[in-house]
Order: sequence, then C-alpha cells, then structure tokens
Amino acid sequence: MEQRQARNQLQRGLTLGCVLSGLVASAGCWQPTQHTATPVPAARQHGEGRPFQFQPPLALTSPDDAVVRIVSNGSVTCTGTLIADDRVLTAHHCVAEHDARGRVQTRDIAPDGIQIELGGGDWPWGEVGVRAIVAPQCGFEWGDGDIAILVLERHLIGMSTYTVSLEAAPQDKDEIKVFGFGRCALSPDAIHLRRGDGVIGSIAPGQFRAPASICPGDSGGPVKSSKDQIIGVISASVMDGDDRTKGASVFTRIDAWRQLFAAAEEISLGASPSELPPYGDCHAPLPRPPAR
Repeated sequence: MEQRQARNQLQRGLTLGCVLSGLVASAGCWQPTQHTATPVPAARQHGEGRPFQFQPPLALTSPDDAVVRIVSNGSVTCTGTLIADDRVLTAHHCVAEHDARGRVQTRDIAPDGIQIELGGGDWPWGEVGVRAIVAPQCGFEWGDGDIAILVLERHLIGMSTYTVSLEAAPQDKDEIKVFGFGRCALSPDAIHLRRGDGVIGSIAPGQFRAPASICPGDSGGPVKSSKDQIIGVISASVMDGDDRTKGASVFTRIDAWRQLFAAAEEISLGASPSELPPYGDCHAPLPRPPAR
C-alpha cells in the first residue's frame, strides 16, 4: 500500500512539473491525452479560384473535330464532315473504284475499304469504319453528283457534329470558307486540318464556283457560307502546288440532293438500301472540268 501511494505521488509530481514548465517538450514529460484530435488537410479551403470538373475524353473535342480525314483503299485521301454521330458527308469521287491504271470506274469501292480518321492535328487519335455508302449514280469523277454520305459502322459518342440545313443555298458574291486535310506540294508542314476562303462567282443547279485555295486531299471537305451554314462540298480545283494560290474551284451543292440525306438517315436507322425507293437519279449533264 505504501509503495502504491508513493508511485501515485511521484506521477502527480511529474505531471505537475510538466505543466509548470509550460509544457516544454521533454523526454521525461508525457501525459496521455483524453480526446483524439481530428486531422485537418493542409490545404486552402477555397482553392485558387480554378474549380475542376471531370470531363470524359471525348467531351474535350473541339467543333473542328467534326471535320474528318477519309482514307479509301489505303491510298486515296479526302476530307469529310460529321453531320450526325454515325454519318459523314464527303465527295462521291472519294469513294469511287479505280482500275489498275488508276482510271475512275462507275462504281463505288466496298465500304470496308474506307477508314475515317478522327482528330484535326498532325496525328489522328481515333478511327472508325464504314458500313454503307449513299451516293448518286453520277459524280464518280467530279461535278454534279459529286456528293456522298457514309454511314459509319458505329455511333461516335461525344463527338462534335455540324448540322446541315438543306434550305441553305449558295448566294452570288457570298464569302465562303473551305476546310480540308489537303496538302500541296509546297506546303511546309504536316497533314492537318486547314482552312481557306473565297467569294462565290457563279451558281448552277447542282454546283457553284469560286476561287479558293485547294490542295490534294481537300476533296469532300465542307464549304461554309458567311452565315456559317454548310452549303456544299469541295469537288475539283485548278491547283498549282501552292496552298497560298486561289484557283478556280468547283463545289457540289448539298441542297440539290435532299433525297440523299433522307436515304442516309433511313439506312442509319436500320433500313437496307435495297428497301428504299431510288434516291440517286442524276438529271443534269456534267459540264467540262476546269483546265488543269
């Protein structure tokens, strides 16, 4: 009993000594705590004014990513526009078959021979295949009927698209902007999405013309009016190898092919092309192409 009282007195003395010394840190001054302290993160509560919101990768795409690059049979390259999450607008001659000598045939290549590259920078970051080609019975080389809609093998989640208004028509003297992945012989940089401009000079029922900077690979690219509406696709141009030169260029009107867009939508929804009424009849003779 006396030993226990002595130990208690000694402990109280040590505790009192620690308190009287101002709780100075010491190897001999320790006292068990009665309440557990809650740790607080060593961070500023309100941050630095840069709130973060999680975004899935495809939500970070830009509007320009609606313009895509088309590779046919591994050799022919063109440009196209995503007008829906599973449809690409382009030129008909971009998907036409060629013989061993490179001559254009009046038939389309197989859809599985077409690959769509996604991304407007120097390198594509994705690709998707094609399951159907919706095109007129003409336009295999250029000019009237040089328009096609590719129905993709799957829907692209989160991708930017351009809305097409079939009521929009080219207007005389209107300023236009053209977009494409073309690269001229004198272009110093790699293949990436580029743009040019021009002013409409003449308009015909199935096409319109304007001087514009066009390079090989721009075919099928979108043509926008001053109202930012897609009114055509790039068909042909007089090109001299310099992307700074504005040459005489031909563009296919999209408002002349409303039945084509309706057919592509039905196929997208599951219809077979053989189930649809004729949608690719050509009614105007092709004019002579511009001199090259």
